This record gives sequence, structure tokens and C-alpha cells, in this order.
Amino acid sequence: MKKLFFPALVCTALFFNSCSSDDDNQVIDGDIEDQIEVPATYSFTRAGESTVTYTGQTTRIAMAKELKTAFTDFDNLTAMRLLDMFSNENSPFSEENLNSSSKSLKSKVASSADYFSTNSAASAAIKAEFEVWMNAQYEEVLPNQNTQAAAGVAGQIAQGDRTRFVSGKGLEYNQMYAKSLMGALLADQMLNKYLSPTVLDEGDNRVNNENEITEEGKSYTTMEHKWDEAYGYLYGDPSVPTANPMSVLDDNEDSFLFNYIRQVAADDDFNGLAQETFDAFKKGRAAIAVNNYEVRDAQAAIIKENISLIFAVRAIHYLQSGKESLANNEMGAAFHSLSEGLGFLYSIQFSQNPSTGGPYLSASELETYKNDLLTNNGFWDVSGEKLDEISQAVANAYGISVDQVD
Repeated sequence: MKKLFFPALVCTALFFNSCSSDDDNQVIDGDIEDQIEVPATYSFTRAGESTVTYTGQTTRIAMAKELKTAFTDFDNLTAMRLLDMFSNENSPFSEENLNSSSKSLKSKVASSADYFSTNSAASAAIKAEFEVWMNAQYEEVLPNQNTQAAAGVAGQIAQGDRTRFVSGKGLEYNQMYAKSLMGALLADQMLNKYLSPTVLDEGDNRVNNENEITEEGKSYTTMEHKWDEAYGYLYGDPSVPTANPMSVLDDNEDSFLFNYIRQVAADDDFNGLAQETFDAFKKGRAAIAVNNYEVRDAQAAIIKENISLIFAVRAIHYLQSGKESLANNEMGAAFHSLSEGLGFLYSIQFSQNPSTGGPYLSASELETYKNDLLTNNGFWDVSGEKLDEISQAVANAYGISVDQVD
């Protein structure tokens, strides 16, 4: 796998006893990491009871999947149904446990501590953009579901034996929603909230963790639970077993981050990504158990880098795939790829570069690229040169090359 190295991470990525005080880390006989017993699976207990739970994440992933399907359920499609699914109002889901849940997608979109705690205007704008896509699916695409799509005309377009439904710019709103949600909700919550020291160490979390003071009526400390909630945004689909998600890496029903970390890891240049990320989650959780917060934060940095990389690799992959399909006049395939690519591109604003504490590309840069792709007639007009330009900009930001991406 092509590894990305950042100068600010040198101390945390290698041997911590060379970068920190022995007194702070209670080093005995060498590396402080020797104190940490990392289990073979993601299994942690206290007094014989599992301390791992992330039901909220599983619930939101289930909501996200049903909402994605609802975009093209034209027999039942209304703008209000999509919006209600987004905010979990008026019992919109097929499963009663989702309707009765206090959770929603909208409440967690663009709401992380690191990026949005002091930027409510940006958070509101992002939530509103998701709602724009939902309204547009109803107002533009639904009335034209039986119309042949053309430049400036929403409708259906063939991709082999499949039918895609696109806007007048060639954009599939369901793909834009799904790929953007991976950044705006799953990654933003994982990287910029639950793996943030701001959240992990909030209030008395360190003291309580060190004294094994658990949450009321629970088997886990608050810090342990925050880490597990981050874990749930990657491994929370019900088809993925908690203890050993890697056992179903190639055989599961996830359609979000776990599915795409598999796809990135299938590329020879990034083939260690999925295993390294799982190992970092295990090691970070084990470090919490022995109050080793430097090792915890080093593992969080690995996870942030690796999850962020998913968005870059898949954005480049789909932009280049779209370019090839356009050259072959395969417009349905091109628009599908470009819709996915644009969604992954949008998600980069929620990535976190561990060496800077910010995204690999800014929201304003990504907005420019989005506008470049959707100007005038959008995908009907976009050039291969423009797709190469954006692909190269993403690769440069991450320190990889376009040629590495399959």
C-alpha cells in the first residue's frame, strides 16, 4: 500500500518513548506500546460483560440505506417522504424501530466538534444542500422518469441493461446523496467528533476512564464508548460482525464506508488499508484500557488518514472512469460514474489530515470543482481535460498519483 507520511506525525507514528517523557507514559523496559495487549478481535469486556456497543450508528446506517432506496422508489416518491426520512419525522421508515428511534440523519450531518461547533452557518448550509437534492429528485426527475434524458432535460438513460435516472445536468441525485453522506455524516462524526481529543477527553473523561467509572447503568466508560461510536460508523451495518468485521470484508450488505474501504483495499497500491484501519481501531481501544492516550491518538491519526483516503481514491477512480465512458460515448455509464465521483469529491471537505487538523481540500476549493463539473449542461458538456485537472488536484492534495488509482 502507498503510505502517506506527514512530518507532524513522525513522533506518533513510530516509537513514542523517543518523543515523550518517560514520566508521562510510565515507560517500563522500553517502548510504551509494550504495555498494550491488543486482542485478535474487537472484543473488550469488564467483569465478564462486553463494553462495546454502538446501536446509534447501526440505526443511522439503516436509515441512510432506506433513504437511498427511496430516491428511486417512484411509486411512493414524494419530496416530503425523503425529507421526513432525513429528519425522522412522521414515521417514514418501513421498520418501526427506526420510526420510534430518537436518532436522525439530519441531526448529525455536518455537526462534528472539530469542524462545526463554531460554524453553525456552514452546518445549516450543508444540511440544506442535502434537502435540495431530495426536492430535486421529486420535482425534476420523478415527472420525467419515462422521458429520455438529454442535455438540459431530466429523465432516464441506459447503462447497459440498467436504467439510470438523471437531472438535466446528468447528475444522479441518489448517488450524490449516498456518496456525500459518507463524508458529511459517517466520516465527519467518526474523524472529527468521536476520534477527536476534544470529545474523548471532554470533562472528566480521563479521570473516569483511569478509575474505571462507567456511565450509569452501563459497562463502559464514556471514553471507551466514544471510541466505539467511531468504530460503529465504519462497521455498524448489521451484516458486519462487531468482533471480526474483516471476516466478511468481501461478503456483506454494507453500502457505505465499509464497502468502499474494501474497494480501495482491492487496489494493489492501497491493499493494506482495510486491515491497517481495523488494527488501529483495536489498538486504540486497547490503549484506552491502559490509559495510554498517546498511543490512542496515534491510532486515531492512522484511522483519520485511511478513512480520508477512501474519498480521494474513489473520487479519482470515478472521475477517470467517467472520462473513459464519455470518450466511448457511453453516456449512461459516464453519468453514473461522474455522479459517484462528485459525491466522493464533496465528501473530501469532511476528511481530516492528521498533520494539519483540517480537510485535505477546503470546502471552497471543492465547491469550485463541483461548479466546474455542473456548469451549463453539466456532465453532458464536461471535458476529459477538466476531469484530469480535478483528479490531479485531488491526488496532489493527498500525496498520491492519479496513475496509482485503478
